[in-house]
Amino acid sequence: MKNYLLLSIVSFLFLSCQEKQKNSQENHSSQNYIRYATGLSIQKYADFSIVTVSNPWPTADKKFTYILHQKSATIPDSLQKYKAIQVPIQSIVVTSTTHIPALELLGVESKLMGFPNTDYISSEKTRALIETGRVREIGTNQSLNTEVLLDMQPDVIIGFGVDGEKKTYDNLQQNGLKILYNGDWTEQHPLGRSEWIQLFGVLFGLEEKADQVFKTIENDYLEGIALAKKATSKPTILSGAIYQDQWYLPQGKSWAAQFLDNANGNYLWAASEGTGSLSLSFETVLEKAHDADFWIGPGQFTSFEQLEKANPNYKHFKAVQNKNVYSFSSKKGRTGGVIYYELASNRPDLVLKDLIKILHPELMEDYELYFFEKLK
Repeated sequence: MKNYLLLSIVSFLFLSCQEKQKNSQENHSSQNYIRYATGLSIQKYADFSIVTVSNPWPTADKKFTYILHQKSATIPDSLQKYKAIQVPIQSIVVTSTTHIPALELLGVESKLMGFPNTDYISSEKTRALIETGRVREIGTNQSLNTEVLLDMQPDVIIGFGVDGEKKTYDNLQQNGLKILYNGDWTEQHPLGRSEWIQLFGVLFGLEEKADQVFKTIENDYLEGIALAKKATSKPTILSGAIYQDQWYLPQGKSWAAQFLDNANGNYLWAASEGTGSLSLSFETVLEKAHDADFWIGPGQFTSFEQLEKANPNYKHFKAVQNKNVYSFSSKKGRTGGVIYYELASNRPDLVLKDLIKILHPELMEDYELYFFEKLK
């Protein structure tokens, strides 16, 4: 009788501890460890993480919450309503070239099964997987090949969209596939986009590695800002180009404009509000930027010949006359994808170093440009 009573007490205490642990997980939030990205939140618990994506496209009016859990995890009742994905995953489909570098930085590119428009991928590592048939073509982002994806049965599909049109993704989810939206491209802080590697770290059970990779990039970026502040000059900068009779250039709070500011450059439209693009007449731009020291990011132009053929009036800018025009569009992968579009958001440290080299070459005498190139 005494042993039975003791066993009952021990059992009661054990169950009470379990209940307290469960209630603790349900009622006490773990701290979000994402610091720069505004559209991503990751709260880590013992055997699961709560991932919230709040801005997968600019007009998104809802948040998407996912429970990334280990096989043996007990999910609290309060979280049962959210989509659950077992981790670490063993296979993945991604839908934006910006996702490719994250996989490679974590060393899990071999887990990639499919991609839309594979010709856009520039990385040699992933191109080798495509050419051996290990990464399959799955159509286009606007029209993913449902049959191929259902045949693949990847553990997760990383969705990408520019608006709220997600009919294809909804159809795939109804057929049992796991969709997780990624909104890295909507981030405006250069380190905010790069920090989305933490999401892939949770998916593959490589949180520590993802954190180490990001902290290295972060440190290099912050060191770049500190170096740029040592410059004794602040050159004036023009950006963008004419498209259909309008000159499109970055607004002052945009991702591109922040790079120019961090490189200690005087972007002439830095004071403009907004995070997208300005649309101005040629005359307006010429009046303000006629004497700009540099023209950085002139659309898709890669040579002065192309520039002058497109619009002979470009020659009126001092930056053109002095051959101080730099573009990232000339550096491409073997199938034509622009390397900058794929890698720059993951490696803002390299973008910043390029801009410091262009604007303040005396600070980085031995550095060779990675993304940018002076127009030929």
